[in-house]
Amino acid sequence: MSTPVATPPPQGRRMVAVAVLVSALVALALWAFAWPAARTAPRDLPLGVAGPAAATAPLKAQLEHREGAFEIHGYADEAAARDAIEDRAVYGAVVVTPKGMKLLTATAASPVVAQLLEQAVAGQAPAGTEVPTTDVVAAPAADPRGSAFAASMLPLVIAGVAAGAVVTMLGLRGVRAVASLTLAAAMAGVVAVAVAHSWLGILSGNWWAEAGVLGLSTLTVGAAVAGCAALLGPAGIGVGALTMVLLGNPFSGVTSAPRLLPEPVGFLGQLLPPGAGGTLLRSVSFFDGARITGPLVTLAVWALLGLTAVLLGVLRRPAAAARDEAPAAREAVPVA
Repeated sequence: MSTPVATPPPQGRRMVAVAVLVSALVALALWAFAWPAARTAPRDLPLGVAGPAAATAPLKAQLEHREGAFEIHGYADEAAARDAIEDRAVYGAVVVTPKGMKLLTATAASPVVAQLLEQAVAGQAPAGTEVPTTDVVAAPAADPRGSAFAASMLPLVIAGVAAGAVVTMLGLRGVRAVASLTLAAAMAGVVAVAVAHSWLGILSGNWWAEAGVLGLSTLTVGAAVAGCAALLGPAGIGVGALTMVLLGNPFSGVTSAPRLLPEPVGFLGQLLPPGAGGTLLRSVSFFDGARITGPLVTLAVWALLGLTAVLLGVLRRPAAAARDEAPAAREAVPVA
């Protein structure tokens, strides 16, 4: 007579499921946050070289020898290189003069990149020669290392996730949900710029333009979370939150630069709201709105898709409710 195999009780299976789920989340979080940070290095980093062609040729050859590290842009003189930095076409530039080399950087674009360029150019200079450095677009004096700027993006992501989750749990649907998300994002943008710009001094651009960027960034995250919930049910909150926090935040490149992250992380990060929002905020706050089209379109598309999903969720809800009520109705029929 065979002995029946004991099956784990329901509670035991749930305990195992929780352990497996937590382990998977830990692995995902470590991969998303630690792997890009451990592989930080220049990858086709836009760098200018300015000066006469004959004088800059050896330097270009040396820089291009580091295959895949730099994307070299040539400029006639220092003025043209400065314009390119201010337009965010390059992160910095090396100017070759009769007296030697000069480095132009922009710590407002990325203090990490500025430091990397200083080290790279110093390695190309003759032994014992110091390369003077000029910070063309400097980071605010209150945040010279850009750490506060980088830290300011995660709270906006969390605020967006919270807005989408609360709207869903309160049962707001359709136009009311859209209005709630928009109002919450607008208020979050004003509060955020009041703290970051007026109090901490880590932003230095147009106050209302910065508030608009911060509000739009919050709206895209909130709309994505609420839209997922409207289409997928409560599980959509988790899907949206994990995408924005565990992928969007570490892939954003806000703490360093997108071109320093391993591919395709750097590219994908700019297609998610945290990355696009961080890039847009830098352009608006420090570079007079240079190169805003790409990140602005990305955020607008996310907001449109998310809010559209919220509106479409109204159509899904009656059908889902009818499916849920049908079994209950059949059970309620009295037996003759």
